[in-house]
Amino acid sequence: MPALGQAVIADDDPFFRMALAAVLTTQLGFEAVHETGSLDEALEALAEKPTVRFALFDLSMPGMAGAQSLSAVRECHPEVLTVVVSGSTRREDVFMALRAGVHGFVPKGPTVEALTEALRMVLAGFVYVPSFITRVCPDDVGTPGQDPARAAPVRFGSDRADPTADLTPRQRQVLDLIVAGRSNKEIARTLTLGEGTVKIHVATLLKVLGVPNRSAAAAWGGANLRQARAFSAAR
Repeated sequence: MPALGQAVIADDDPFFRMALAAVLTTQLGFEAVHETGSLDEALEALAEKPTVRFALFDLSMPGMAGAQSLSAVRECHPEVLTVVVSGSTRREDVFMALRAGVHGFVPKGPTVEALTEALRMVLAGFVYVPSFITRVCPDDVGTPGQDPARAAPVRFGSDRADPTADLTPRQRQVLDLIVAGRSNKEIARTLTLGEGTVKIHVATLLKVLGVPNRSAAAAWGGANLRQARAFSAAR
């Protein structure tokens, strides 16, 4: 079996990552698999390893904000086959992922053989979707235009001690620099990241905060980062 190069797995369950990595190497012929536990780590792996051609993302890991994260990954890494591997059985989650441009949505539930065959189909050029999308269930329809897989927005005026608690460390750094008025290029230089990686972080940050643009993100950050630092200093 010819080697298929390198792949990235992004999932916060270490045991599932190990099992999936074994499938990729022993069953599908990948020579190396880079395991990551969050969107931040996955983006950095994609930026540092330009030979990666296959990336598998969970929908519920830290930093993931649904369609906006996935579509930003696809836009910045168009050469990478991108697949969602998720425990979700919501039809709208599948449609959301497909609208974002992924190459497949593979359920975690099936047997190892079924999962392997689904990934093999994607590698062969097909778009894989699970059979449950044909199921009609009123409770699963959701609100039109709503992304059910998105992270819950951080509420303005939150009475939580640390209103930035839902942000990943990298998202906090990016928000800090947005508040300081830095451009994506300047943020990339400061954090030693690719400009495309920063673009994905910004898109995901807007989704998590529930704001429409970086100006609104800067306003939110200006109002809340000081409170978050005060909370950290008091601990």
